[in-house]
Amino acid sequence: MSAAVTATAVGATTAQFDSLLLHALLGGVQDYIYFKDRESRFIALSQSLVLAFGKQSAAEVIGLRDFDFFADAHARPAYEDEQRIMATGEPMHDKLEQEFWPNGRVTFVRTTKLPLRNESGEIIGIYGLSKDVTAQRQLEEELERVNRELVESSRVAGMAEVATGVLHNVGNVLNSLNVSASVIATGLRQSKAESLGRIAAMINEHASDLSAFFGSDPKGRRIPEFLSSVAAHEKQERDRLAQELGSLQKNVDHIKEIVSMQQAYATMVGVVESLDPVMLVEDAIRMNSGALLRHEVRVVRDFQPSAPILGEQAKVLQILINLIRNAKYACDEGGVADKCITIQIRANGRDRVQLIVQDNGIGIPAENLTRIFQHGFTTRENGHGFGLHSAVKAARDLKGTISAQSKGPGTGATFIVELPAAPETRPLAT
Repeated sequence: MSAAVTATAVGATTAQFDSLLLHALLGGVQDYIYFKDRESRFIALSQSLVLAFGKQSAAEVIGLRDFDFFADAHARPAYEDEQRIMATGEPMHDKLEQEFWPNGRVTFVRTTKLPLRNESGEIIGIYGLSKDVTAQRQLEEELERVNRELVESSRVAGMAEVATGVLHNVGNVLNSLNVSASVIATGLRQSKAESLGRIAAMINEHASDLSAFFGSDPKGRRIPEFLSSVAAHEKQERDRLAQELGSLQKNVDHIKEIVSMQQAYATMVGVVESLDPVMLVEDAIRMNSGALLRHEVRVVRDFQPSAPILGEQAKVLQILINLIRNAKYACDEGGVADKCITIQIRANGRDRVQLIVQDNGIGIPAENLTRIFQHGFTTRENGHGFGLHSAVKAARDLKGTISAQSKGPGTGATFIVELPAAPETRPLAT
């Protein structure tokens, strides 16, 4: 079948059909595709790259080089990479490049470049594909900054147990971040550059007989179908990576929220004041939320009206984070299908407030009910035995107490924190 017959079948002239093929190759892909000669001058490029350069048509770019669009800090190493590829024939795969633009803008791309050969096998230039990963890099840098703030705020607070709880929760969120980052990285590595390069090479080989190639050659006749599948794949891949970037941003925001709470409490170390018990409990739950969600532990709130607590925010939070984390471990070890932690707020007379953390986990043997508060005592394989001891010490500093109740193994456990109420206050509404 001739190219003219093929073009007629799709309602176009031969010239229009050839133009359609070229448009499908360079006009429908969101990533940056380009072909360069031995002097690293553009000889063809995708419309996405044309627009990135601030131009309207490829004709405005043909014959120019990276030096005409980027600062030397990027253009120079890119040029050297291309000259090396042409000299050695060795391709460059998935290199992270930082692009510096004349207006001061900085972007990041992952780039694959390969040698471009003619029909005789001689290298006549290079072709490449670059994927913009600026948003991903910005999220990674934001995460690094947030982690630095977390470490600094933990140091200022001087709260080892709170810091441990916060870092543990951040670690759970980081697991989700790592999954999203892995998905994104895999998507970025699964480039179609080599396949597109082979198509380009085939077209170059048949430059003198394109009509016969597209009309009669079995390989040539399959090119339109292949290009359509590439365009569909690129759209699907772009949507999938956009979804993962959204998940990544959501988890970064969660970590920022945790850090913000940690910083707020750090500034109040040593300050005794009237505290809302509901706010304290909710903050402690949020700081453990990553672990609770990951381990599928349900939290039930049972808040009754009570007076505010008189104490230090940081120390009360230290106690609650520790008890909720321990309850989560107990639920895991208990093996029940519906893992549940119930947190209660109760008034005990007019001058005391109780914060109660109850789980349906593994339970506590009678002989351990008092030993669990001793320094260094633990029943967990990787436990250190400092948490409950430091919680008891914090409660004593607040003129309060902590006690434990359990009917034995397999029956769950209840921890009761009793703290002084702020004087001359009315019960808080819930």
